[in-house]
Amino acid sequence: MNLKDARVLVTGGSAGIGKATAKLLIEAGAKVLITGRDENKLQNVAQEMGAFYVAADVASPADIDKTVTEIHNQLGGLDVLINNAGIGEFPTLEELTLEAFQKVYNVNVFGLALLTQKVAQIFKAQNSGNIINIASTAATRGFERGTIYASSKFALRGMTECWQAELRRHNVRVILVNPSEVPTAFAQADRKEREEVPHKLTSQEIAHTIKGALEMDNRGFIKELTVIATNPWLAEGK
Repeated sequence: MNLKDARVLVTGGSAGIGKATAKLLIEAGAKVLITGRDENKLQNVAQEMGAFYVAADVASPADIDKTVTEIHNQLGGLDVLINNAGIGEFPTLEELTLEAFQKVYNVNVFGLALLTQKVAQIFKAQNSGNIINIASTAATRGFERGTIYASSKFALRGMTECWQAELRRHNVRVILVNPSEVPTAFAQADRKEREEVPHKLTSQEIAHTIKGALEMDNRGFIKELTVIATNPWLAEGK
């Protein structure tokens, strides 16, 4: 697709992968609406890179409706949905609680699916669209303390495959991106961005992956992309 004047929604767009992706797409000529829960932060980031914004929590059905309204009000429609917002909880098996499951699944699975449902109606009506789901390498393998987070990303991977099957006939491309560890504000109690380290990925690598996948001619799409660090064992500073 041609990104110039493409209308894009990026959830969780005020930091990390979402922010880097929004910035890169804007530089390519796209019109981008970012969402997040912190309105002050959103406003500052949007002003900094020339994005539109709406303060919205993907776990809230009312905020999902508000987001769809602002898609029409601020962008005049939509060509790309990037489901980037996500959270994590990492208890041991013995520490699992229903509340922790619900907190993560409300964002990573339920809210994401309900927003995508609304957007899919737009895409089906216009017979075109693109959905990028940001999962994780945790969507492909479990790990210690990963019961809640990994299972939510396994669910996202499964939903992606279902949507690929359902939406292809409507010319809607659904793409899954699995980043390995990217030092961001993810899972940080204070929501502050972590510093980059030489042997791990940065948000920019994932942003370039998303941009490249979108720019493929509309007649084809990449079902799933996994991005890993070349040498994660490399000592810092080497």
